[in-house]
Amino acid sequence: MRTTVGIIGAGPAGLLLARLLHRTGVDCVVLESRDRAYVEHRQRAGMLEQGTVDALRECGAGERLDVEGLVHHGIELRFEGERHHIDFPGLTGGRTVTIYAQTEIVKDLVALQLADGPPLLFGAEALAVEKPDSAAPVVRFAHEGRERTLNCDWVVGCDGGHGVARAAFPAGAGRTYAHDYPYSWLGILADVPPSCDELIYARGATGFALHSMRSPRVSRLYLQVPNGTDPGDWPDERIWDELAARLAVDGDWRLERGPITAKSVTPMRSWVHEPMRHGRLLLAGDAAHIVPPTGAKGLNLAVSDVRLLGRAFAELHRTGSTELLDRYSRTALERVWQATRFSYDMTKMLHAQPNEDAFEHRMQLARLRRITASRSAAAELAANYTGLPLVPQPQESAESRW
Repeated sequence: MRTTVGIIGAGPAGLLLARLLHRTGVDCVVLESRDRAYVEHRQRAGMLEQGTVDALRECGAGERLDVEGLVHHGIELRFEGERHHIDFPGLTGGRTVTIYAQTEIVKDLVALQLADGPPLLFGAEALAVEKPDSAAPVVRFAHEGRERTLNCDWVVGCDGGHGVARAAFPAGAGRTYAHDYPYSWLGILADVPPSCDELIYARGATGFALHSMRSPRVSRLYLQVPNGTDPGDWPDERIWDELAARLAVDGDWRLERGPITAKSVTPMRSWVHEPMRHGRLLLAGDAAHIVPPTGAKGLNLAVSDVRLLGRAFAELHRTGSTELLDRYSRTALERVWQATRFSYDMTKMLHAQPNEDAFEHRMQLARLRRITASRSAAAELAANYTGLPLVPQPQESAESRW
C-alpha cells in the first residue's frame, strides 16, 4: 500500500487527523490494531475544551455533539464545607467547556471515515516503523492473517505510550520527562442523574473527590485512593459514603446514589517525550505525553496536536513548504508543557499528600483561597481549563502562577 500520511491508531487523535487531511485533499491510511467494537466502546475522558468542540464541528463531526453535548459554564470548587463557582464565560470572554464522552466522539469520527473518508483498517496491528529518518518511511503491519507494508511520505503515531511509533525513535534521539504521583483515582460509572449541574472538584478531609457526568442520566465520579488499590476492596456502599463525606458542604446539598455499573483504578502520572518528531515520524496525543486527569487535558492535548498537524500538512499540500511541519514539535510542546503544569498544579492543590503535614495542608488551602478570592487567579484557572490558544502568544511567557 502507498499513501502520503500513514496514521497509526484510531483513537480521537488519529481519526480527527484523518478527517482534517481528507478535507484538505491529503491522502492517508489509518491503521488500528483493535476491532471497531472495541474502539467504539473504550471508556475515556469526556470534557472538551472550546477549541476541541470547534475542531469537531469544523471537520463535520459536530451534529450529535451539538444535540447531546452538555455545555458547562464553569466548575465548582469545594473545601472546608464551602462551595465556590468559577464562572468560565465571565472570566474568559465567553469560553465554555462541553461534556461529551470520548466514546461518542470516536463513533462519530468512525462513521464519517467509513462513509466518505480515506481507508480505515481495523485489526491492522502496526509492528514497526522503519526508515523514519528517510524520505520514504515504512510501516509494517499485520492484517487479515498476513504481514503487509504501508509506504508513506510521513508517519504520524497516535498509538499511545506503548505503541510502536515512539519505540521507533533511535536511542539518544529523544528524552522522556516523567513524574509519578503517590495516589490513584477510583472511578465509577453510576446509573443515576448527576447531583450537580457542573463538575465539582472537592478537597475533602480524607482526600480528593470529583463529581462529573457522562449524560443527564449517568454520573461519573472519582475518589483519591492509595496506589495499588483493588476496586474489589471498595463495595458500593463504602464508595457512596466516602463520596458523600468528601463532597459535603454546609447547606442542603445531597449526593444522589444509584447502581454502580463500572469501577476502575487509574494511576496518576505525568510524562512528556521530547521531541515529538524524528525525521518523517511525528507523535501526537498519548504517544507523546500523558497528564493526570485532574485538569481534563489528555483528550484536548491530543486534539490540539493534530490540529497543528492538520494545518502543517495542508500548508505542505498547498505550497510545498515544510515550515509548519518543521516547527510542529516545538510549537506543540509549548502547549503540552503548559497543560502539564496546569494538571500538576491542580493535582497538587486538591489531593491529600501521603504523610502530609499541617504546613502542606495550609498551603493547599491558601492556593484555593487565592483562586476563590481573586478574579485574576480565577481567570488564570479558567483560561487554562477552557483551553489556551493553539499557538502560544508571546505575552503568555509571563503568566502568573497560583
